[in-house]
Amino acid sequence: MDVDGFSREAVVVIPTGSLEQHGPALPLFTDSLIVTAVAEAVEAGAPAEVLLTPTLWLGASGHHLGFCGTLSAGFDSYMGAIESVVESLFPHGFHKFYVLNGHGGNKEPNGVVMRTLKARHVEATIGHSSYYEFAKTAVENTLEGPLKELRHACEAESSLMMHLHPGLVRTDKLRDDGLLTEPPLVGVIHHFDESTEQGSYGYATLGTAAKGKIIFDAAVQGIANEIATIANGYFLRGL
Repeated sequence: MDVDGFSREAVVVIPTGSLEQHGPALPLFTDSLIVTAVAEAVEAGAPAEVLLTPTLWLGASGHHLGFCGTLSAGFDSYMGAIESVVESLFPHGFHKFYVLNGHGGNKEPNGVVMRTLKARHVEATIGHSSYYEFAKTAVENTLEGPLKELRHACEAESSLMMHLHPGLVRTDKLRDDGLLTEPPLVGVIHHFDESTEQGSYGYATLGTAAKGKIIFDAAVQGIANEIATIANGYFLRGL
């Protein structure tokens, strides 16, 4: 009844994460823990504008299966779960849906399923993004290592986990890891057991809780602005 009484102008936010290897220092549930914390912070700031679903934690993680502990959904199953959440709520009048992602491997299937849903429900407002897209400037300005972006169990992710869940970080096992192609390549796909020694990619040894707070706050603020705009309405203005 509480859900039925919720505003139909609210945005249904669907977090997507993963359960996969994150090197020797971070927990398997890292992506799900971070995106859940971001989503809950956004909800806390605008409880009337956000209808938050539980995090879909079984992500598209096939590229991590070379390391034990990773669980992965097939693409069809993964996209079907998101589709089912939306199709369960759409008949009850909810018409604004936003997938908030926390795992790189989910990004492409998220786009496919949300575009498919938009084609089916043209009148609906459909969106998706990853939390780290809203923190790019903060990441670039905050990180000390030469890799100025969030990758995997890297300086940025380690910092976020130190800020959010310090008890789950094995700081004595933080290590810098990752291989680069030579000459450089842009479009070739590699699994993590091909491009890393122990599963992390980046300069995790430089992670700190202080950096994590800066990145977290930037992500929350950026997503909160996006969700507020969708909830309150916007228009399309000519170029």
